Amino acid sequence: MNLAAAANETLAHNSNVLVYSAMAVYTLAFLAHMAEWVFGSRSKVGRTAAALTSEAAAPAAPLVRTAQKGGTAVLERPKVVTRSVTGSRDVPDGPGAHGGTEKGDLYGRIAISLSVLAWALHVAGIVTRALSVQRAPWGNMYEFSTTFAGVAVGVYLLLLVLKKNVRWIGLPLVTSVLLTLGLAVSVLYTASDQLVPALHSYWLWIHVSCAIISGAVLYLGAVATLLFLFRDRYEAKLADPDGPQPGAFATSVLERLPSAASLDKFAYRVNATVFPLWTFTIIAGAIWAEAAWGRYWGWDPKEVWSFITWVAYACYLHARATVGWKGRKAAWLGLIAFACYLFNYYGVNIFVTGLHSYAGV
Repeated sequence: MNLAAAANETLAHNSNVLVYSAMAVYTLAFLAHMAEWVFGSRSKVGRTAAALTSEAAAPAAPLVRTAQKGGTAVLERPKVVTRSVTGSRDVPDGPGAHGGTEKGDLYGRIAISLSVLAWALHVAGIVTRALSVQRAPWGNMYEFSTTFAGVAVGVYLLLLVLKKNVRWIGLPLVTSVLLTLGLAVSVLYTASDQLVPALHSYWLWIHVSCAIISGAVLYLGAVATLLFLFRDRYEAKLADPDGPQPGAFATSVLERLPSAASLDKFAYRVNATVFPLWTFTIIAGAIWAEAAWGRYWGWDPKEVWSFITWVAYACYLHARATVGWKGRKAAWLGLIAFACYLFNYYGVNIFVTGLHSYAGV
C-alpha cells in the first residue's frame, strides 16, 4: 500500500470517528431537548384557551393624545387584527418548547449549544470523507444521507441565527438526524471508493448538492406541515367548548407550538422558497444525463420520481395559493409531496433498478 492510499484510508477512518462522535453529541442534544419539553410542561393551560377570544388575541389598543383648545382629548386607536387565512382563528403563537419557564429555557439553550457542537463534528466528518475520496462526498447513499442530515441541521441553525422562531423544531429535527445517521452507518454504509465513470463530472457538485439542499429544506417544511395538522385540530377543539376537549398530554405539547396559522405560513414559505431550486435540480440532472448518456430524458425510475415529486409540490403550491385549498387540504398534499421525495431517494435507490443504481447501498 503506497503512502497516498494509506493517507486516504486514515482520513476515511477519521471521518467515521467524527460521524460517530457527532451522533453521540446529537444524542445529548436530544436528551436536552426532551428536558426542555418536560420542564416546560408546567406552562398555563389557559393561556391558549383564553387567547381564542378576540379580546385576548388582539393587543391592547394604545391611546392617542391630541391637543385641543382648553385641554387634551384622549382617543382610542382602532384595533387591527390580521388574519393569514380568511375565516381562520386569531390565536397567538405559544411560548415555545420551554413553556415560559426558566429551567425549560435553560435546557433549550443547552440543546442548541450541543446541536452546534454536533453539527461542527458532523461537517468535519463530511469534509474528511471528501478528502479521503478526493471528490464530492455524495457519491452513494451513505454519503448523501450524512450530508443531507448535516445540511438540515445547518439550515435550522441558520434560521436561529436569523432570529426566526423555529426552536420548536429542534426535537423532531435532532430525532430525525439521529435516525438518518443511524441508518447510514448501519445499513447504507459504503467504504471510501472512486466513482463510476458516469459520475466523473462537475455536474456532480451542482446537481446533487442542489438535491441535498432542496431535500433538507423540504424536510423542515414537512415537519411544520405535520405539526400544523395537530395544532389546527387542537385549536378547533378549544374553540368548540361543547365538543370533546384535548387531553392533558396533547394540551401540554400543542399549546407551546406556534399557532396553526404561523405553522401553515412557515411551511408554505419554505416550500415556495426552495421549489425553484428543486426545479433547477431536475434541469441540471437532465443536462448531466445528456453529457453522460447522450439523452436529456429517458424515463429512468429516478427521473420519473423526481418529476412526480416536482408535480406534487407544484400542485401543493398552486393549491396553497388558492383560497379554497388553504389549510388542512393543502397540508395533506404537502405531506404527500414530501413522501414522494422520500420514496424517490430510499425506495427508488434500494428497490428499483435503473441507471441511477450505481449510487449503491
